[in-house]
Amino acid sequence: MFQADTSKAQKRLFRILVGATLSSRPRCLKLWETLPTTRERAQKLRSGVGAEALLPHRKRAHTSFATLPFAHVRRLQQQNRGSEVNLSHSNMSESTKPHHPPPQGKGEKSHGSDFSYVGIDAILEQMRRKAMKQGFELNIMVVGQSGLGKSTLMNTLFKSKVSRKSVQPDPEERIPKTIEIKSISHNIEEKGVRMKLTVIDTPGFGDQINNENCWQPIMKFINDQYEVYLQEEININRKKRIPDSRVHCCIYFIPPTGHCLRPLDVEFMRRLSKVVNIVPVIAKADTLTLEERDYFKQTIREELRANGIDVYPQKEFDEDPEDRVINDKIREMIPFAVVGSDHEYQVNGKRILGRKTKWGTIEVENIAHCEFAYLRDLLIRTHMQNIKDITGSIHYESYRVRRLNESNALFTTVSSDHVLQPKTNGQSEEQLGAPQANGVAAQHEALSHEM
Repeated sequence: MFQADTSKAQKRLFRILVGATLSSRPRCLKLWETLPTTRERAQKLRSGVGAEALLPHRKRAHTSFATLPFAHVRRLQQQNRGSEVNLSHSNMSESTKPHHPPPQGKGEKSHGSDFSYVGIDAILEQMRRKAMKQGFELNIMVVGQSGLGKSTLMNTLFKSKVSRKSVQPDPEERIPKTIEIKSISHNIEEKGVRMKLTVIDTPGFGDQINNENCWQPIMKFINDQYEVYLQEEININRKKRIPDSRVHCCIYFIPPTGHCLRPLDVEFMRRLSKVVNIVPVIAKADTLTLEERDYFKQTIREELRANGIDVYPQKEFDEDPEDRVINDKIREMIPFAVVGSDHEYQVNGKRILGRKTKWGTIEVENIAHCEFAYLRDLLIRTHMQNIKDITGSIHYESYRVRRLNESNALFTTVSSDHVLQPKTNGQSEEQLGAPQANGVAAQHEALSHEM
């Protein structure tokens, strides 16, 4: 009886396959293969849903078994009997094989067996892809006297010609009359990560006989960049991504005197530490012995503390105890005693950046020779994003609040004076006061940027 049922079921299914269109035949075969045994297939065909359930829904109304010539069906059945039998045996054998999941690629994680997995951690990959597309921006200002190796250090820091080398000027132009601020931008890419680096140089700082108020052009430049960003923010139709020209970090070069800070150094860092992140470094530290260097560093830290100068990383901005432990170690090393060089040498078969002397080669990236590696890690590898965050959330926010308060106070004063005026030519008070509201941006530009 079972054999007869099986034969009838196969004949009925074959008629369905012959009557179906070419597009529906693969689906019929696929549904037929999902039934694990011949007994269950026969029961499926004898049930009410029967054979027509194997056809696509949109094709059922167009299928008529009565219109099929039986001789034609019989001839096709005889031609495909061998393939039908092989298909039946192969389906039965495949149903008994254990299921093996496809092999995973390297680095892929499988969460199919984890019932509680939601996928929240995928946000990190989404943020990474977005950041890779947009790229990054970093603006660094270098301040110090001429001849301290500012351009060389920047080229060493990024291992490329990112800073302008000072050329030998004419005798009458040897010392510039005023501080001239110059910016150079470069697009750097490393392992698919793109970054727009802007190096801001300040030639002429501290080179005059009278250096009174020589920090004012630098402070004005920093505040001007804040003002540009603020004007872009308050626009009604502002850009989707505002170009960031704000100074994120200022590297201040201290001459290697070995004694103490000059009054110019103290005054500059005291004033600018309120508007920008300052990282002090001892330039050309290879001119000092180890004992002189340690004494000089300790003296500088004491003077910074005595004058209330808070250099980066600021203690008040530590986010948690873990950051405080890391930043305390950095604060103990400030100022960094650095040596810069863009010349390569071979030492023990290895290519290094260094300065070659008669008594040996000073390796720039060797922490036993100088602290350049610590400065590079701070600016690029560990604290770059934190430097940018403090610039945006602390320094720029302070400037923004002050400027908006000044603008609101000025606008309130002008509006109150204007309301007291009599009506002219039938204009209402609101109409007279309307142009003042449109002139807020102009009033922003008219106010002084200096603190």
